[in-house]
Amino acid sequence: MATPRPCEGGAEGGELALEIGGMSCATCAGRVERALKTVPGVAQAEVNLASEHARVRFQPGRKPQAAALIEAVGEAGYEARLIDIAHPPAAEPPNDRAERVKLALAGLACLPFIAQMALQLAGQHAMLPAWLQLLLAAPIQFGLGARFYGAAWRALRAGTGNMDLLVSIGTSAAFGLSLYLMATAPAGAMPHLYFEASALVVTLVRLGKWLEGRAKRRTLAAIRALTALRPETARVWRDGAFIELPATAIHLGDRVQVRPGERVPVDGVVIEGASSLDQSLLTGESLPVARHEGDEVATGAINGEGVLLIETRRVGAETLLARIIRLVESAEAGKAPIERLVDRISAVFVPIVLALGLATFLGWWWGAGDMVAGIVNAVTVLVIACPCALGLATPTAVVVGSGAGARHGILIRDGEALERAHAVTTVAFDKTGTLTEGRPELVGLAAFGIDETSLLRLAAGLQASSQHPLAHAVIAAAERRRIAAAPATDLKALPGRGIAGTIEGTALLLGSPRLMRESGIAEATFEKALASVAGPGRSTAFLAQTAADGRPAALLGALAFADPVRPQARDAVAALKRAGIETVMLTGDGAAAAEAVAATLGIDRVEAGLLPADKVAALARLKGGSRVVAMVGDGINDAPALAAADIGLAMASGSDIALNAAGVTLMRGDPRLAASAIALSRRTYAKIRQNLFWAFIYNLLGIPLAALGLLSPVAAGAAMALSSVSVVANALMLGRWRPASEEQRP
Repeated sequence: MATPRPCEGGAEGGELALEIGGMSCATCAGRVERALKTVPGVAQAEVNLASEHARVRFQPGRKPQAAALIEAVGEAGYEARLIDIAHPPAAEPPNDRAERVKLALAGLACLPFIAQMALQLAGQHAMLPAWLQLLLAAPIQFGLGARFYGAAWRALRAGTGNMDLLVSIGTSAAFGLSLYLMATAPAGAMPHLYFEASALVVTLVRLGKWLEGRAKRRTLAAIRALTALRPETARVWRDGAFIELPATAIHLGDRVQVRPGERVPVDGVVIEGASSLDQSLLTGESLPVARHEGDEVATGAINGEGVLLIETRRVGAETLLARIIRLVESAEAGKAPIERLVDRISAVFVPIVLALGLATFLGWWWGAGDMVAGIVNAVTVLVIACPCALGLATPTAVVVGSGAGARHGILIRDGEALERAHAVTTVAFDKTGTLTEGRPELVGLAAFGIDETSLLRLAAGLQASSQHPLAHAVIAAAERRRIAAAPATDLKALPGRGIAGTIEGTALLLGSPRLMRESGIAEATFEKALASVAGPGRSTAFLAQTAADGRPAALLGALAFADPVRPQARDAVAALKRAGIETVMLTGDGAAAAEAVAATLGIDRVEAGLLPADKVAALARLKGGSRVVAMVGDGINDAPALAAADIGLAMASGSDIALNAAGVTLMRGDPRLAASAIALSRRTYAKIRQNLFWAFIYNLLGIPLAALGLLSPVAAGAAMALSSVSVVANALMLGRWRPASEEQRP
């Protein structure tokens, strides 16, 4: 497992990731976080108790100091080591055989105590000899419990408290009280001893931590599965033959052969062969996808029946797989807003519990005159109040939720995005490439003063270097008609409106109706041209010649495009409406085309003819009041809107700029994933609330019962261990989540 990629040793700014050892509760995580923030140059530090990872971001211009971070963590009483996203540690769970042996031996030593307690509950007075109780309890207290003493001492040296301090004080008090009663008992008398309390509490807490550790490792199953996708070796063409090389030795431009059944070791382009690839763990697609010459492939996909020759385009940390792992682990390492509240509570929790324990002891001693009962009840308060479950409640749900999303093609950048998406009340969609296929075709031409061939030749010349979907449609239509694009110069992109350029000495504009109006085209001329090509669901563009003397532009022609609606778009909108979410379309297309698509899909509101800045303004209006707005888009021009929305959801089929601006990445061109991402957030947030309820209820009910003497130390230890395990187990149920669209499949 690994967290976000650390920057190179000599780089300035950036991030480092650390694996933290020795944490036992939310207080520990908070102390490590504060220690990391004391290192000069650290801008932000976040510690995740569930994954035992820390992510540290440095200020711009400051060189990362890994040694200083590790030293700071060590001084706080914990262990740290640097980890790298590009080469994560082995995903296998650690060998816990030694721990299991210790627990088994402790369990055997506790059996006589359990039998003694069972007989007492049955009404029979039975007590093991004092010397035998001491012989059984001492190895557990100072052997199995040595971990608590070490961690408690480090906490005291750092001037703070944690779970280990509470357990060590509580069990030591029970053990010491028993020794005192043994030493002061009259000859021949058998005092009531509490060795069973110290032994069973230590054993139960260690058992709970072991079960908790096993459960926490399961929460990271998604990251382990992703890491395992990366092949260790590859067949690379070198010196006239294919040779087996480590995958880390592949360079850009290398040709790699992938045989049937093998995993693709690089991101690249197929230059020979055809096959089908299983990309289910990368994109969530349940069916294999066909790949032929010229198609892109990604690291980790499983090759089907054919042999593929792939030219390498990305390797190592730049591959799609590495980016997915970074996003998943960024979600794991980051903190949800509600977790920061829990951290603030945990920071003062241990001192309050110690005060309550002291108050319980003094109350029973002074109020009831029973010092022994005071010690026992104070021990019970200390044991049951351990804040383990509180610290695990939120991060475990976030880790499992983000992992479940990753398995189904939903990548969540951080816990804040995962948590906040549950409150979304409005979803705004871009149209082209999001609700439609994004592969429009030229379906209509109208020329004015020139012929259609000239119109298409000039339009293709202006669009020859553009990556816009409409540009591709123009070029494809020209190629079908065997019309060569005219060479263009002085090209200038007009964001959200079109393009300007010069062909054969003539200044031309190609773009939206808005651009034509801004250029002074007469409204009557424009409306006539629009009527000649307009139709339901069609987008239009216009070609105009501009005059050098400032006169209005002359309209040369109109082009109409049709972009098929994605087959899943109607289901996506319907799913959002069932969830009580308003749907809006924000598009740069004309109103007629936008209204036609919106009517087909059942979208509530439409705002058309928008520039990128207009979309940001529209989102600001939508966010008025208490509404939480999500934006779904895929293009470069959607990046500002994705960043401006409360939650940005970017289609992975779109641009890298859009992906970087979004909090959630949808790995398939399926708008239903937007509804699924919100549903996953709601399910995750419900788990967080359930976990916090159970974490608090154990303490809120247990502490008063313990203080009143209605709970034994053994029962308190069992309840404390159960609270942590139940919180993690509840979070693990999120792992069974599936999008509604997949649940409907036969």
